[in-house]
Amino acid sequence: MISVILFAAAVTVVDGDTIRIDGERIRLLGIDAPEMHGCRQGRVCVPGDGQASKRNLEAMMGGEISVQRVGQDRYGRTLAQVYVGGRNVACEQLRRGQAVYVAKWDTGGRLARECP
Repeated sequence: MISVILFAAAVTVVDGDTIRIDGERIRLLGIDAPEMHGCRQGRVCVPGDGQASKRNLEAMMGGEISVQRVGQDRYGRTLAQVYVGGRNVACEQLRRGQAVYVAKWDTGGRLARECP
């Protein structure tokens, strides 16, 4: 597992469960957030406000960011645990009701062990 420390200025929040750092799309491990533009027909989506979920994640992106990469998803995005100021932002999204836990997306149960 590789850790990288970055500064918040290099981070763009894509939605409630994905960020971009220097062009690299990083999907937060083990969570799913509401869709930004609603749920397409035929899909099962997380209920809630995608814009609010994104804003919540953006509000957490100040200070040093630590990224622990754990793999890639089927879309080529990096799967990772992301920490800001030592806090796991996926756990914070869950605590604040801005995402839901998805066990099948939690490689090795890493997020389940960190989020009470």
